[in-house]
Amino acid sequence: MDRSLLEPTLDFPIDAPPPHGTPVEIAPGLLWIRLGLPFRLDHVNVYVLEDVDGWLVFDTGIYDPATTAIWQSLLQGPLAARPITRIVVSHYHPDHAGMAGWLAERTGAPVLMPATEYLTSLVLMLDPGALDSEPYRSFYRGHGLDPVTTDNLLTLGNRYLKMVALLPRTFRRLIGGETLGIAGAQFHVTTAGGHAPEQAMLHAPARNLLLCADQVLARISPNISVDAHDPDGDPLGIYLRSLATLRASVPADTLVLPGHNLPFIGLHTRIDELTAHHHARCDAILSACRERPRNVLELMPAIFRRPIEDPHQMGFAFSEALAHVNFLTRTGRLHRQNGRFIPA
Repeated sequence: MDRSLLEPTLDFPIDAPPPHGTPVEIAPGLLWIRLGLPFRLDHVNVYVLEDVDGWLVFDTGIYDPATTAIWQSLLQGPLAARPITRIVVSHYHPDHAGMAGWLAERTGAPVLMPATEYLTSLVLMLDPGALDSEPYRSFYRGHGLDPVTTDNLLTLGNRYLKMVALLPRTFRRLIGGETLGIAGAQFHVTTAGGHAPEQAMLHAPARNLLLCADQVLARISPNISVDAHDPDGDPLGIYLRSLATLRASVPADTLVLPGHNLPFIGLHTRIDELTAHHHARCDAILSACRERPRNVLELMPAIFRRPIEDPHQMGFAFSEALAHVNFLTRTGRLHRQNGRFIPA
């Protein structure tokens, strides 16, 4: 996640988050729960919706002892009056999918996910060392990454294994364009790429709510990364198109319930800011390449304001820089020559 954006001009109806693990009702039958994360981005938002026969959970937090203890307390306390009947997972990342398998096992509730997100998680769980091989090592080294950062990226699968409880062997597929009935309201399922392959969002027009996971966040930009198994992929182009579609289909005054930061009103404003942010990064890359040909590692200072020394953060930054380079290459504004990029 990138924190380099200027403070957005948005309306925050709730000016402070609840204490970690404490549910707060922010709309009728809608609970907001904040859970801790052991990262620089130190929290994730999950939501629990009152349904006819129980609770629907939207995202679950990371699988670790602290979050497990919170969910045990929730199931025995604030959520005990109703059973959990459905678990919706927006995307496969550990802070969203981590506890889904644990909750499903203890409650018997089905897990609802987009197919690509479910299968991506399953592959990482069943073959966590798959990335630590060729051609992935050569891919990272060929773009200028040092051996330490390369090793960090190649072991992501093993770290994923420690942060996500194994998902059930069956799931219910979420498909963009369908609807979910929740307590009499119709929630339209929208799927979008860029941050994740097929991230799910739920939009309830009658309730003026959008559960948008990580697709649009109020104070940070979701990480948009190129994966080693799709080295020429265009996640940034996919993401920008998804923002345009979301802007056209969801009203500006909708209450946006994101996976991080505070709920906000001002979806169109935020989409415009995020779009401008990524185009500004593209302009900075083009300007740097006009000075001299550069590889992806050499382009990172052009778009990140501070030095990046931590190997974990370096991996995210590299993959995001490459997303912008691939977008510019796809749109004909850059091309690669002898391992470096020059303007077309």
